Amino acid sequence: MTSLDVAVIGNCALSAIIDRQADIVWSCFPHFAGEPVLYSLLDEARAGEDAGDGVFAITLENMTHCEQAYIENTPVLVSTLSDKDGNVLEITDFAPRFEQYGRMFRPPMLIRRVRPVHGRPRISVKLRPRFGWGEEKPELTRGSNHIRFVGSEQALRLTTDISVTYVLESTPFLLDRPTSFFFGSDEALRASVETSSREFLERTIDHWRGWVRSLSIPFEWQDAVIRAAISLKLCNFEESGAIVAALTSSIPEAPGTERNWDYRYCWLRDAYFVIHALNRLGVTRTMEDYITYINNLVADSGTAELQPLYGINRAAILDERVAANLAGYQGMGPVRVGNAAYLQKQNDVYGSVILAVTHTFFDRRMIRPANLRLFEELERLGERAAAVFDQPDAGPWELRTMASVHTFSSAMCWAACDRLAKIAGALGLDDRRRYWRDEAERLHATILARTWNADINSFASTFDGKDLDATLLLLHELDFLPASDPRIVATIEAVGRELQHDGLLYRYKVRDDFGQPETAFLICTFWYVDALNAIGRKQEARDLFTRALSLRNSFGLLAEDVDFKTGALWGNFPQAYSMVGLINSATLLSRRWEDAF
Repeated sequence: MTSLDVAVIGNCALSAIIDRQADIVWSCFPHFAGEPVLYSLLDEARAGEDAGDGVFAITLENMTHCEQAYIENTPVLVSTLSDKDGNVLEITDFAPRFEQYGRMFRPPMLIRRVRPVHGRPRISVKLRPRFGWGEEKPELTRGSNHIRFVGSEQALRLTTDISVTYVLESTPFLLDRPTSFFFGSDEALRASVETSSREFLERTIDHWRGWVRSLSIPFEWQDAVIRAAISLKLCNFEESGAIVAALTSSIPEAPGTERNWDYRYCWLRDAYFVIHALNRLGVTRTMEDYITYINNLVADSGTAELQPLYGINRAAILDERVAANLAGYQGMGPVRVGNAAYLQKQNDVYGSVILAVTHTFFDRRMIRPANLRLFEELERLGERAAAVFDQPDAGPWELRTMASVHTFSSAMCWAACDRLAKIAGALGLDDRRRYWRDEAERLHATILARTWNADINSFASTFDGKDLDATLLLLHELDFLPASDPRIVATIEAVGRELQHDGLLYRYKVRDDFGQPETAFLICTFWYVDALNAIGRKQEARDLFTRALSLRNSFGLLAEDVDFKTGALWGNFPQAYSMVGLINSATLLSRRWEDAF
């Protein structure tokens, strides 16, 4: 049965997920927010004539073992397959990405490079893409070295230097020489398969290793941070600058709960955390492109409210439906396309955007520095934040049938006003600085009065409430109060008592639209690590961080959630939030380079 012990490859335009048998079980075209043409990750349990579709499998007959690892400091995956007779072959999977003609070459293409290592391995190849979320079987046309898969809305092409008949009929054959498969957009390959495959691989490896060399990383946990950074970069749709929450849809947050969501979109809430991580890594180009994407959303919105999430191309309409033809991850449907959360009121978005964009007013590395026009656009968002800070919303956890005045949303609205005051000061706009400082103080006083609960000796998750949620751990990070404030210390301790279990955190424990939460939300564990570190409980923070690192899969990746008892990963994958949490915590906890020797 499929698990999330899987690897991801990509090139910041499209991606693919590869399982422990070296099968490609998920890939969307023409980009990672498009329709999955390889989708068996969400349809493994299906029976009948369509069983086995939605996969790209290179199968070694009588295989007994498959060892897999990334080439160091790259997202290039090498799978070494062995059979019972000692025959061995190697599959190298990657999506080409490198600079060419002064721009980035990142075609919608996957390359599988296969070579015999020992003996006479006998393999078969099965490529069964479908369109329309599994509903449309493609028409096939063939050439001397290629197969075209033609659907109603797009066409894909496989180019190879083996018999296309073997591929079409999944005929076993002896692998007696290196061979390659180019799968992607319906374009002819203009050079030999072998030459192109080898050149693309070498240049892709060189590119990623150069990118990693440019990172600022902590002294400790370097391998974990590098892998997290690469995975976060793979969630970046470089064409627009967007960074998606994850590369998959509908992997349940917990078994059989129907908490199945499509995460291939850009959440504004994530911007604050992602920008922090990118800044700490020194990835200024990606950070600046992401901020440009956000600035475009601000300009698009005019006088309208901001949505919680948008498409990678800034699409605002993300209607949600069920892909009835797919059985779901481990048979646990539904499989959802789109995300109805775009219709929700989530008042924290105004603070999220302003906090993210604040960097452009103070960071001298930026090629496109901020200006007065942008400040005026942000002021419009600040006015909205000041107006809605005490109004009910769906909150940071996107409750579908419940609304409250959430502390986190209110604190983010306060942060919007606070940062606008600081930006105005930097621009020399004293009247606007005073205005926004007065607004920030007004919001701050109300939030303190309505969210501090003396009976539980903690801030509560809602105005006049008594329940806790993990976002309370962020109040000091937002500079709402210093970490030394007794109320912050008491809140961190209360969250630890109420939400921690076996070193992991629930996001909250109250019942929601789908019942009681069952799994740990990984980003919350990293927030708790950071909070403990901030109040001086540094060894405990390090111990919990080590525990969280142990939950990564065999490729060093994390999903959104984890089972408290089994440690099994759940939720969409790879989860940008989780990778961001790992990067931020490692940076905060690590010994300095200067102190390491």
